[in-house]
Amino acid sequence: DVQGRASELVETLKKVKGQARVQALKELHQVVAAHATARKTLIDKGGATVVSSLLGPFTSHVVGSEVIAILVNLTLDSESRTSLMQPAKISLMVDILNEGSIETKINCTRLIKMLMEEKDFRSEIISSHSLLVGLMRLVKDKRHTAGILPGLSLLRTICLHKEVRGLMVNIGAVPQLVDCLPSLDHECLELALFVLDALSSLPEGISALKDCSNTIPNMVRLLMRISESCTQYALSILWSVCKHAPEECSSIALDAGLAAKLLLVIQSGCGPVLKQQSAELLKLCSLNYTDTIFISKCKLTRTIQ
Repeated sequence: DVQGRASELVETLKKVKGQARVQALKELHQVVAAHATARKTLIDKGGATVVSSLLGPFTSHVVGSEVIAILVNLTLDSESRTSLMQPAKISLMVDILNEGSIETKINCTRLIKMLMEEKDFRSEIISSHSLLVGLMRLVKDKRHTAGILPGLSLLRTICLHKEVRGLMVNIGAVPQLVDCLPSLDHECLELALFVLDALSSLPEGISALKDCSNTIPNMVRLLMRISESCTQYALSILWSVCKHAPEECSSIALDAGLAAKLLLVIQSGCGPVLKQQSAELLKLCSLNYTDTIFISKCKLTRTIQ
């Protein structure tokens, strides 16, 4: 019976080391992944604590990967989560995230996201250069697309912590995310735009957006294409860069077809806030031109004007 086997394996883990420990963990991983009853037994018998205790500064990546694969299958209580937030354990998770197989990387990402839901979570735990670099690598991995959604989902949760945003800009997240946009599916696109919009709240975030040649064309393309929230994020990002450098950015945006897109938003069934913002952006872009030049820039006829 799986419950009995789960209990036996927990007892075994308390005693064995080396290859025997790896074997016991692999078997326990299979059992808890397949059976809800085994997961419950593991929690009830204090197995989560035993398994978590195997993560530490000297844990091999083979053991660490199996431990993490078991833990992401469990509903961990507050005490277990708090113990997993020890710096040495987080540091090991980040190392494994950078070096493990794609499944392992996804498991690390899911586990860190789970820990971030804990109320005692402190943002310095995620203020880690190598964590952010590892996540960006996961998001950009074209060969293993299964990691893109969990990676972006964790980046979105991380960027809710304002103090980590500067570090995200420093590691080059802005141009990397902007360049990924055309290849993302709708769910991932919304997450990536949320992150970019959050990073545009920083002066260095706006500069990074402005310096990336694909920002404006990619944002203009997304207006009225996917969903109202994608339009909202793209519009907010365009507003930030055009306000930051009106002459240069307005011209690029109008050449990319911004005016026609903004008129679409204004005439659409979108909410009043979006329409208002579109009208303001259109006005901002028109400030540097005479009416005649603006109309020709907009590729609009006089009747529409």
